Amino acid sequence: MFVVPEILLHFHTDANGVLPPAFGNGRISPMPRHPNFSPSVLDIAGAVYSALAHRLATHKGEVYPLHVGDTWMEPPEGCRMEDLRVAEHPGMHRYAAPQGLPALLDALVEQTRARSGAPTERENILVTTGATGGLGAVAGAILAPGDEVLLLAPHWPLITGIVQSFHGVAVEVPFFGRADSPESAVEVVREYLTDRSVALYFNTPSNPTGRTIPRPWIEALVEWARREDLWILSDEVYEDYIFSGEPHTYCRPLAPERTFAAHSFSKAYGMAGNRCGHIAGPAGAMKELRKIGVHSFYSTPTASQLAALRVLQGPGEAWVGQARERYRAVGERAAARLGVAPPQGSTFLFLDVADRLDGRGLTGFLEDCVDRGLFAAPGPSFGPYPTHVRICFTAAPPDVVERGVEVLAALLGR
Repeated sequence: MFVVPEILLHFHTDANGVLPPAFGNGRISPMPRHPNFSPSVLDIAGAVYSALAHRLATHKGEVYPLHVGDTWMEPPEGCRMEDLRVAEHPGMHRYAAPQGLPALLDALVEQTRARSGAPTERENILVTTGATGGLGAVAGAILAPGDEVLLLAPHWPLITGIVQSFHGVAVEVPFFGRADSPESAVEVVREYLTDRSVALYFNTPSNPTGRTIPRPWIEALVEWARREDLWILSDEVYEDYIFSGEPHTYCRPLAPERTFAAHSFSKAYGMAGNRCGHIAGPAGAMKELRKIGVHSFYSTPTASQLAALRVLQGPGEAWVGQARERYRAVGERAAARLGVAPPQGSTFLFLDVADRLDGRGLTGFLEDCVDRGLFAAPGPSFGPYPTHVRICFTAAPPDVVERGVEVLAALLGR
């Protein structure tokens, strides 16, 4: 008779002791010993934005680095690292409280209430090392080995590795371009539901598609997730950058008992290098997230939190308003030149280049781009999209982006 070791009893097994596929093709196998590594980690992509990025340093001529989601704009004046001084902020190089600076927590509570209408207190907030660190804390808190997270695809590329890092299974659900109504949105996702599914992840405005998910679709997906008793991971880091259509739909008010909402100072205020974001979620669950935070990043850099507090208390909204109009303009010009629909939000365009691929496939096309100084992100980083590329139209100054778009348009024969 097979006996499941006591340490593994909290994992989902059947009567024969069968574990998820991550464990030796479904059966318990020895833990990896030197020099082997965790199978979950071995499956994680090492380069998600460009396997050719190392050529940035050696390319002769102008480069167009449109492969990473970032901005050419500096944060608002008064909110930059150069504006912080020890004389004004004694202890700014020491650890902050693991949950976050109290003043920043209070500012985030106020902002969250004002924007979403969701009842929010300090215990609903965790300040994190970017939304990336925050979503990692969510994954660590809710996943047991082999648990599945349904990812609406194309999806933000790092979410796959985050799920795998905590020994979960990322299930990619081709969604954008398939769903066309609230009912079909649910049907598309239901196809991938199994008894191992524990959570649903989506991001809107979307990285990489530049599309937004309409409110009725989100409401239908949330209600379905409630019926199926799933957690919801709502990635809302581009909430400030919607260019057309209805305002952003905040998911947490629709299902506060099961929703973790991810927010980012990186995307909102041009502070990607600071590594500061936050998660809002159910108070009881946030206690578990704080455990993961303490044992992974411990606390978000203190100086980054001080800069975040400054931007919330001062010029943040005005800066966002200016950035949104500048982003909109460059995004619309890039889309028009490439012959695709303008972005509804975020800072990306996602293009199918299938008709320009030769026997070398997408790798060959990306190499041709790099030979001309253009760096784009490969479609497979975002799901099952072997003929797509993504560009970020805010990753460089507008004139550089436009020259890079001309390179891409020429390669596409447009």
